[in-house]
Amino acid sequence: MTFEEIKNAEHENIMDTYARFSLAIVRGEGVYAFDEEGRRYLDMGSGIGVNCLGYCDPDWAAAVSKQAATLNHCSNLYYNPIQIELAEKICKLTGYARVFFGNSGAEANEGAIKLARKYSNDKYGAQKGRNKILTLQNSFHGRTVTTLSATGQNSFHQHFDPFTPGFEAIPANDFDALKVACGDSVCAVIMEAIQGEGGVLPLDPEYVKKSAAFLKEKDILLIFDEVQTGAGRTGAFFGFEHFGIRPDIVSMAKGIAGGLPMGAFLCTDRLADVMGKGSHGSTFGGNPIASAGALVVLDKIPKLYRQITENGEYLRNELAKLPGITQVRGMGLMVGASLKDGLEAKDVASACIQKGLLVLTAKTALRFLPPLIITRAEIDEALAILKTVLEEQCA
Repeated sequence: MTFEEIKNAEHENIMDTYARFSLAIVRGEGVYAFDEEGRRYLDMGSGIGVNCLGYCDPDWAAAVSKQAATLNHCSNLYYNPIQIELAEKICKLTGYARVFFGNSGAEANEGAIKLARKYSNDKYGAQKGRNKILTLQNSFHGRTVTTLSATGQNSFHQHFDPFTPGFEAIPANDFDALKVACGDSVCAVIMEAIQGEGGVLPLDPEYVKKSAAFLKEKDILLIFDEVQTGAGRTGAFFGFEHFGIRPDIVSMAKGIAGGLPMGAFLCTDRLADVMGKGSHGSTFGGNPIASAGALVVLDKIPKLYRQITENGEYLRNELAKLPGITQVRGMGLMVGASLKDGLEAKDVASACIQKGLLVLTAKTALRFLPPLIITRAEIDEALAILKTVLEEQCA
């Protein structure tokens, strides 16, 4: 099919919910994607942080293919050994007591919300009304009605009323505001280590530390949404590790299965038995094929932490030298770059495609979530293309 044929077929058959770039990706290899005519693109977005090992890592592809030919699906009414192997591995790697597998970040956050509310209900009683969850302004937690309710951006709160009650968005990095908001009705606070969709904005470490200590005293659970930051993206398995704290519940998705749909939420020992039989479920959660892919990711990611940290620092330093970029921020290989007035992130991203580079946007910023395997030479290649585009746009 030609690009025009692909575009027309999409328009005729798929709901018009995506503002797609003018590019059709038909295959990938390592850090490169290829279109229908064989043109190559260096992908600094990795499917919005999903292809953490790049496209079609040979070990990952072999494990997934073998599992697909062995057992493609198993209902959670039965024991699934490869899912259990993955659960054991992720709990050992992270130090958490239990994990629940789903299919997406939104589903993982829904589960985390349910766990927090059930803990409070079980301990304090439904009549106490201790079920409010505080979120942060500028946050993003998913596109279901409940996770949209938890999202602290008004731009997402259109057309879908009524929203799920029991959420309040408070200012980020404002400890006094958090203390005031933590009344008797609050059971949990949910944070992102880096507000990804909000513009790639890391939380202030001192704010996080003070908040975690205060919430522990009040028996208010701390949930960390690590959908974008988890699975090694920041140079540690979870972003919260950079803050020296340990949340009660943590959600993740994106890169965990290396390109297959998987989400998960994990909890500490004291919450391990809160969700009893029948309290939660997922038809496809922990699917054998996705679990096989995730096992490869868990084997490879811890070996990349130093490379992720060093390459992330290099990328941030070099981005700051480019024309038109006013601020660079992030951790590891999750990086945001603000543009000077007059430059539009979407326009820059579109121009990059024409020169063989894929970058993401987040509000008015450029966003970089490259495969975690990216090399220094490949980063230099991306920077050279971006520099050319910015010079042309600034002229």
